[in-house]
Amino acid sequence: MLELLAPAGSMEALRAAVQNGANAVYLGSGTFNARQGAKNFTPQMLTEAVKYCHVRGVAVHLTLNTLISDREAGDVSALIRSAAISGVDAFIVQDLFVVNLCKQIAPHIPIHGSTQMTIHSLPGVLFCAALGMSRVVLSRELGREEIQYITQNSPIEIEVFGHGALCMCYSGQCYLSAAIGGRSGNRGRCAQPCRQSYGYGRWENKYPLSLKDNCLIGHLRDLENMGVASLKLEGRMKRPEYVAAVTHVYRQALDGEPVTREMMETLATAFNRQGFTDGYYTGHVGQDMFGIREETKENTDWLRRMRQTYETTENGLVPVHFSAVIDAEGSSLTVTDPEGRSCRVEGPRPELARAIMLTEEALASRLEKTGGTPYRCAGVTARIGDGLTLSAAAINALRRDALSQLTALRSRREQPKLMRPKKVKNVTGRYEHPGLVVQVTSAEQITPRLLKMPLESIYVPLHILALDPLFCHELNRKVRVTAVLPRIVHDSELGRLKDDLISIRKMGVRDLLVGNLGLLVVAREMGFRIRGDYGLNIFNSGAVNMMQELELISATLSFEMTFPQIRDVSKAVPCEILAYGRLPLMVTENCLIRGRTGSCTCNLGPVKLMDKTGAEFPIIKDGDKCRSILLNGKKLSWLDRQDDLARMGLWAVRLYFTTEGPREVDHVLSAYLNPPPFDPGACTRGLYLRGLE
Repeated sequence: MLELLAPAGSMEALRAAVQNGANAVYLGSGTFNARQGAKNFTPQMLTEAVKYCHVRGVAVHLTLNTLISDREAGDVSALIRSAAISGVDAFIVQDLFVVNLCKQIAPHIPIHGSTQMTIHSLPGVLFCAALGMSRVVLSRELGREEIQYITQNSPIEIEVFGHGALCMCYSGQCYLSAAIGGRSGNRGRCAQPCRQSYGYGRWENKYPLSLKDNCLIGHLRDLENMGVASLKLEGRMKRPEYVAAVTHVYRQALDGEPVTREMMETLATAFNRQGFTDGYYTGHVGQDMFGIREETKENTDWLRRMRQTYETTENGLVPVHFSAVIDAEGSSLTVTDPEGRSCRVEGPRPELARAIMLTEEALASRLEKTGGTPYRCAGVTARIGDGLTLSAAAINALRRDALSQLTALRSRREQPKLMRPKKVKNVTGRYEHPGLVVQVTSAEQITPRLLKMPLESIYVPLHILALDPLFCHELNRKVRVTAVLPRIVHDSELGRLKDDLISIRKMGVRDLLVGNLGLLVVAREMGFRIRGDYGLNIFNSGAVNMMQELELISATLSFEMTFPQIRDVSKAVPCEILAYGRLPLMVTENCLIRGRTGSCTCNLGPVKLMDKTGAEFPIIKDGDKCRSILLNGKKLSWLDRQDDLARMGLWAVRLYFTTEGPREVDHVLSAYLNPPPFDPGACTRGLYLRGLE
């Protein structure tokens, strides 16, 4: 059966989800979850929430899906322990270090890979399975055939987002909110700048980054038949009435009711952005997927009706069976739930019937009155002595006592055996001037001057190297070449990628720069040395140490870290940071350049988005695919503060060229050797100094 997994941003929303048919809920506690704007749950509230759900047969998944710093490891460990004691049924995790903490502290609790891990291919799922995860939440950008292929070949469960907000960027790869406002999506504080207005080249009242909400209600049988384990409804920031409405409609559809106009109107009334889209699932990617939230008058009658579904009644009741024994020795009642848990209570001795003796039918009619409880009577068996009777009050008391004990039993969990996490080793880096690596995005940027620089390596996109094997061979003779893999490679694209890797290997290239967990598997299988890119979101010592376990030869630290964090983080593998260039803020499946013209003109050069403040965001093509990378307008620059970089313990600093022409490349190389004063009008220090909220 396809699990219906509903959001719970508050206790009221949790009740709304449970009372409207959710099989499981997901929620956050404390600050280590991707929706810190939701009310979330204190440890005490979490315990009550888990009891409420477990009594009603609903599972609770705790979101721990943010990146954590070294200083936060203790607090996260405490939260994992507290949640395990509360009885949560699964952890939803992004950070590789947090995955290890969960496994070490509470190994009995399943771990689910968050959509923030950007898992969008079978190799990514296999990577998560190898780490010990039992489920993966796939990226929202996948189509029907891709989901089916992954599900049919996956050794672990697959979860798919079925309804709710769509981010423009692949989850886990968006840095726009962090760059412009210091509020990181990877740290649970996204300010949703994608919902703001932008123009192409100049500001316009248009919304090229705002997608309609996803709606897969018409494809539920498909998802169930292909083996998807869980259908996730987005909305931890939404009001409880929204949760009630959306959960109820999807419950109806999953139970086999045909999707009606009334059901669709309920979804639209709950929330919509000029309608809904199933564009990713059906493969109809394009302008029809875009829309914005339009303000409408609040429908107070609709809100009242939604509240009634969870405030005044118990729905989705747990079926229980009663078994009564009433004889001359006394009375007893046993209640049994679907999982086989039983409770037995005893009552008074029956009396001799003066007129009407107690029958099984009369007893059943009393026991069936379970109103106000989370149970419904699914059957009654009884053994009643001849000529006996028992008062209605006594029978009611037996029923109340039995159900009360069953509630206590269903909410109880065995005290888990919890372990202490291993101490994270901290490896000191080299405290000398870091080496230089240069990343280019076009062959024209590889200038003669660049090749004369003292480089640790030059990072060149794979498609450029594979396009001209002779060029690849000659370049590799002059400087150590590292091929840059795209961050997004769907399963249907892996064949060509492997062919390209075989081609460059013949030309002597042995190193790959990898920014996606799934491609770590591919690179290792093909025998390459692996350097970790920023897309892996390495934010703490535990994650760096895991790179050593995975046998990476270097790792790029997150550009959302501060210099003190970079300085103090373990250097178990040689570490680098971006020191110059336009930061890549988004990678999008929808081509942003096509969004301007209606046709793909990616090869004609960069296009710019502009916001209300006049800030520009260049758009470039993602490799040779029709995907887009949104860049920051101002260039990150630490060329004039290289002495500061030398105190970080780094192996290398990276100059990242995107929109620069050959002449500008040479100018930046000169500035690296003879730094000019910092220009705040054209450059930024990024987040290394100011950090995140």
